[in-house]
Amino acid sequence: MKRVRVVLRDGDVLEGVLIPPTQLSDPNVLVIKLKNGYNVGVGREKVREVVELGEVSPPSVGGALSTPAGGERVWILAAGGTILSRVDYVTGGVYPTLDVRYLFELLGGFETPVEIREVTSEFSEDFTPDTWSLLAERVGEAFGGGARGVVILHGTDTMHYSAAAMAFAFRRAPGPIVFVGAQRSSDRPSTDAVFNLRAALAVASRAPFAESVVVMHKDTSDVAIAVYRGTRVRKMHTSRRDAFKPVNAGPLAEYLPDRDVLQILDVYRERGGLEFTTKFERAVALVKFYPGMPPGFLETLLDLGMRGVVIEGTGFGHVSRELVPAVKKLVDAGVVVAMASQTLYGRTNLYVYRRGRELLTAGVTPVGDMLPEVAYVKLSWALANFKREAVPSALVTPMAFEISPRSEVWTSWP
Repeated sequence: MKRVRVVLRDGDVLEGVLIPPTQLSDPNVLVIKLKNGYNVGVGREKVREVVELGEVSPPSVGGALSTPAGGERVWILAAGGTILSRVDYVTGGVYPTLDVRYLFELLGGFETPVEIREVTSEFSEDFTPDTWSLLAERVGEAFGGGARGVVILHGTDTMHYSAAAMAFAFRRAPGPIVFVGAQRSSDRPSTDAVFNLRAALAVASRAPFAESVVVMHKDTSDVAIAVYRGTRVRKMHTSRRDAFKPVNAGPLAEYLPDRDVLQILDVYRERGGLEFTTKFERAVALVKFYPGMPPGFLETLLDLGMRGVVIEGTGFGHVSRELVPAVKKLVDAGVVVAMASQTLYGRTNLYVYRRGRELLTAGVTPVGDMLPEVAYVKLSWALANFKREAVPSALVTPMAFEISPRSEVWTSWP
């Protein structure tokens, strides 16, 4: 990239970094990143002269991106998302990229030695269980290569799915698996990418636990970063910096710039060893029950070849009476049917009402206070790694703090 001075025909002068064009960019528009962090697009017909002021030489992708000598490295896996996206000033849309140089220019260096590896540049809504398998392979390679911790740059829309997937995939690890994203692309002055990434690197290198976690803003200001277990968090807002909140749990830790990583919970999986799997089953569905849902809706899952289904039931875990025979038909066909609650807070209990007992008789497995998305991920992992008859037992056995013996109400958000 080049630093330039752009002289306009009306006499105005712009100085900054010339942003390289994309395949969607208008060739007649120059995009300049100004010193204040804003980007501006200028039509070439308005430009009188472009003066090159020198090359901008950020560290290259794929190598060690910090200067400190010695010490264990933190690996950064680039998996797309808003944190690795920028605005296209013709379409107005944000698009993903694997070019991490923009982030490093904003960060201005690292205190911890890091290693970069590219995984994918897709938006997270395009991820599948196959992507989780790929991530598990790359995380395993990182720890096998001596990483002290792993940071995964990830889109926020499905980050809690991937974080849960790594929580089940890695039974033991030498360090944390830290998912971090941004609600605003790194080329915006209001970006949360820089603060989030600094915190993620600190957690990966210095936190005592070895769990899959999500590291994002605790509130809307740049004061503290929350560290949430990957099995206890979900995205709760479309655009706020503090979009991620824990459900039926509190944060595992916090990052404060002046106090580093502050441990909150005393019980956690410690660093040490490496034991993981990379297999996930794609033939799993997550279905939200709604009033009036036709029984045929569930029965079509057999035609689709589903091996497992998580139903988000109402309240304690209920569906309408018309659906009970369809649920039994799935179970009789060998499909594992799990029941979570769409209320999110609290837990399923199929013993309270008659409908719940009917579902138990039909063969449904209630999953306690596990989040529906987490139950979906765990079922995908269990079906790929256990025999069919062992899957229901595996679902209700706590493995990554995804189930607790009792639920508490946390009211820290909003």
